[in-house]
This record gives sequence, structure tokens and C-alpha cells, in this order.
Amino acid sequence: MALSQPSKAKTFIYRMKSFMTHKSSKCSSIEVVGRAQFSSDSGGCSSADQVEFAKWRKLDSRRLGIAKSMISIPSWTVLRNLQAAGFEAYLVGGCVRDLLLNKVPKDFDVITTARLKQVKKKFRRAIIVGKRFPICRVTIKDSVVEVSSFETVAERSKTKQVGISHKPTSCDPRDFVRWKNCMHRDFTVNSLLFDPFVDVIFDYTNAIEDLRSLKLRTVIPAHLSFKEDGARILRGLRIAARLNLSFSKETEAAIYSLSPLVAQLCKSRINLEMNYMLSYGAAEPSLLLLKRFKLLEILLPFHAVYLEQVDNRDGVRSLMLMKLFFNLDQLITCDRPCDDSLWVAILAFHLALFRNPQHSLVVLTFASLLYHGTWEESIKFARENALATRIYVPEILDSPDYLADDEIAERVTQFARQVKNSVDVLVNMDCLLKAMTRFPESPCSGLVFVPQNMGKRVKHMYNILAENITSLEAEKRNLEIDYGLLTVGNVDEVRFVLGKIILRTLICGATSERGETRAKRDDDIQATDSPRELEVSEQIRGTLVRLNEVDPIGNNENKRKKAPANYDPSPKSARKSRLLESSSIAADYKSSGEQGSERSKISSRSCLAAKQD
Repeated sequence: MALSQPSKAKTFIYRMKSFMTHKSSKCSSIEVVGRAQFSSDSGGCSSADQVEFAKWRKLDSRRLGIAKSMISIPSWTVLRNLQAAGFEAYLVGGCVRDLLLNKVPKDFDVITTARLKQVKKKFRRAIIVGKRFPICRVTIKDSVVEVSSFETVAERSKTKQVGISHKPTSCDPRDFVRWKNCMHRDFTVNSLLFDPFVDVIFDYTNAIEDLRSLKLRTVIPAHLSFKEDGARILRGLRIAARLNLSFSKETEAAIYSLSPLVAQLCKSRINLEMNYMLSYGAAEPSLLLLKRFKLLEILLPFHAVYLEQVDNRDGVRSLMLMKLFFNLDQLITCDRPCDDSLWVAILAFHLALFRNPQHSLVVLTFASLLYHGTWEESIKFARENALATRIYVPEILDSPDYLADDEIAERVTQFARQVKNSVDVLVNMDCLLKAMTRFPESPCSGLVFVPQNMGKRVKHMYNILAENITSLEAEKRNLEIDYGLLTVGNVDEVRFVLGKIILRTLICGATSERGETRAKRDDDIQATDSPRELEVSEQIRGTLVRLNEVDPIGNNENKRKKAPANYDPSPKSARKSRLLESSSIAADYKSSGEQGSERSKISSRSCLAAKQD
């Protein structure tokens, strides 16, 4: 049962009330200036000019369910080398948050007392990047660990005259340094530091409380935070979408009022944040949040018009665009993401279909060619499943009684060219403005953030369908997704997965030649290759219980110990298992008519029984 149900909600509230008061550190409240002044809605403060150091917490990570085996080996390599050189090193940010919520971190970030130049000297493959927020990118085998320095943040604080007037003599200097670093982070849930050598999580911004209430809150006042870095708006939407968090009132109001700041970001940063939104398993909820906060009309105006104008009584989630990204989310996760060419290809495909609606048999053949790669197999599959195709309005037209193979091939080729032309709307401002003249009442900033070279890659993906498709032949392939190839953007793999997504979106079931419904699964398109995580509310329930029950560790347990030379960070316990589930593209549906009766339109609500992330 979900937490939202009354019985579970009461139990959850009771557990929250039973949470024991944390032991306070010996630091007293001190006056702060500039950036360190924040309101009670932005953190643990009793007034506008005081910070309650009594709310600092040091928690035992083991009691919160974090095992050392959950940390990636490259991250351990970086942590151990830095500590062996005499520096302090911690995991920081989103990886700590995700470990607490039993999610697979997208990456592991490290912060250290070493300067970035010292970090670079410690590793053979390391490079310092970034001017505004410099970091050292350390490559261990095929993985990259981003390392930041306490010193870098301290120097930025001096130039901005950010900090506090003085440090209490009773306050541990290391706590003070860690706290100042946390005050420069975007959201409280991203401000946690984790020392895996002594199993301690440091919370200086009430982050545990926000995780317990599933609340997303900025560290400093939201309007100041977003004005300092407009990309934090997109980052906040992405975090909320992936973890199903709600916004604090102040944060939500600031996003609404400051959303135009996103248009002022450089295109590369917008593209980076959008890729994080759409490539890691939370594309559908991310698009819904972009729509809610009026950001979709800035970033993807044509698709925003579609979501606003298409009337659908079943809600926005049942629209074809949202179903496409829902099915994308079923196939990818943070540890198995897709290349950005895939979501760009989905946007171009749907844009072309919205501008040029097609008969269901044509679209089914188009998608089957992407998936199967051969004309004979694709046309056979399309005809066998034509009567089981969902009719999305306005994109999909009901097919006529009969279309010859040659006519289908001609229409598929024509549609493939239209899809290629639609890519230009995503990468070229003039093409976007011209396309938007169809909707003169809808705003369009002319912003395009998808790079030109990405547009060329996506066009290349559709080239095989733009001419002579009846002669297409392909070698037999394993019908499981190769995530290694998908992540690096292998064109054949991306094309294959794109076909799978479109077919999942289109097909409800399979029918016999006589029109009777038959309960039959298509073995060729079973989705048995996708690891699925539990729904967020179910997945983190146990973690929330632990957060409600855990006590802070005592001061005698906080002492940092240097790991012995032969220390092995990997425990004997196995990594936490994750739920695996599968769904089928050719989902079964029940027959509601007599033999030979006309096919009724299948509502988009009769979708695959696949859980949403």
C-alpha cells in the first residue's frame, strides 16, 4: 500500500513524532553576514541573522542503511589516495542523498581539503576544468570522479564577501569549514557530506529533516539562490521529478517568478541540464514540471503548444508525447542512461507526427523498421498488429481498409523525410520561428539549445528510412538492449531502442486475421532487459523510517581515524538488490466485440502494465 493511504500516513506521522531530539554540538549561535543570512523556510535558523549550530547533526551511516559496498570502486580509489596523502576527503552532494534514499547515484562527487593542483598531482589521469566553479576530473579506468576543494569555495567566499563575522572558540574548526561549504550549495538535500572511513554523515542544513518530509528547499533564500545561478531552477525540477519531492513554498514561488532566468543561460548549460532530465529515467515527470512552471514554452515551445492545445479528457499523461517519454523511462535508469540523441530523436519524431498526422499502419511500419531493420519482417509485424494500435488524436489516423505494400513504403519514406526536417526546428532558430507561425497566439523566444552536430547525428539515424526501404536487410541481433552502446550513442543501438519505445507506445495487443482478440505475447519484443526500480514512495519508505528513528552519533564516535594501509572498504555483505520487472510491448487486451465486428478505437488509457518510476 502507498504512503498516501490513511493507515500508512498515520503510521508515518507517528514515527515522525517519535523521532528523538538530536544531541546538539557545543557551538553557539553566531551572527552571520551576507550570504549566510537565511530565513527559517530556507534552513535551520531561529532568526534572520542567526544560525543555530545546535541543529548540526552527525549521523551513523550504518544505521541509515548505507553499506560501503554501495560506493563505487573509482570513488573509493580517489578517497583512499587523498586520505593516504594526509588530506580529508568526503563524498558530497547528490550521491549521499541518493544513497540515503536507496537510489543508484548518477555519479559520486568528492570534496577534499587538498587544493585542486594537489589533487591533480596525485592521479595520473586528472584535469582541472571550469572557471566559475573549478573542479578536478579524475579518471579511474572508464569512470570519472569529480573532485572539488574546500579551498576553492573559501576563496570564492572572500571575493564575494560571503561568510560569518567570527568563529566561536568552542566550535570545531573542521565543522566550521564544512558548514561554510554547505552554505554555498543549491539545495539542502544536496548539502550532506559523508565520511565513509568512519561511517559519519554530516548534516549542517537540516537536510535530513527535508528528506524525511520529501521536501526540496534551497540552502539560502530561493530568490537569491536562483539569481546567483539560474541553472539551479532546472536542477531543482530534475531532482524533484526523479525523487518525487515537493517544493517548499518559498522555492516554488521563486521558480515561478524567476523562470525567465533560464532563457539567459548559455545553451550548453541548458542542454546539459535537459540531458540530465531526460536521459536518466525521469523524463516524463520532468516534462510535466517544465510545463507546470511555464518553462516548456521557453525550452520546447512547439511541444508546449501541443500539450496546451490537444484536448484530452484522460489528462496530459495520456497524450502521445508523454507516453513516448514514459516508455523511455521504463528502459533507462541512472546507472544505465541513454545518449542524448535518443530523446532528441523522440522529440523530432513526435514533432513531425503532430505537424503531419499519419495512418496507424504507416507509423507502425516506420517504428518496426527502426526496431527490426528489415522490410519483410517489419511489414509483416505491422500488418499482424495493425488492429491493436492505439489511436492517438491528432497524431494517429485510423488506417483505411487496405494499403498496398508499395504505398506503405512510399508513405513511410515520406514521413521519414518529414522527421528529418523536424530536427531543424530543434536546432535552428529560423526554422523554429517559422514553425511557430502556425500558432501566432503562443509565445516563442526563439531559443534553441540542441547543438547542430546533434541534429546531424539524429538525421543520420533516420537516413535508412528516407530511401529504398523495401531493400533493407539487417543481421540478426540480440533483442536485448546493449546499454554500453546506448550510453555512447551507437546509432544502430539508439535506432533500435527508439523503435522499441514507439512500438510500446503504439501497440496494445495482437489480433488474429479474423478480427478476434487473442491473448498472445510477441516474444520478439519482450521488455525483459530493463531493470526497474520501485515506485519512489514505496522505494524510500524504509529509508524514511530509518531517518525517523536514528540518533546522532556521540562525540566520542566522531573522531576521524586514519585508515590503515591494508584497509579494505568493501564489506562482505552484498549490494542491495533492486526489483527487476518486465513488461511486453504486445500487451494482452480483452475482446469486447463479436467475430468480424469493426474494430473500436482503443483508448490510450489501456496501456502497458508497466510501473512508472
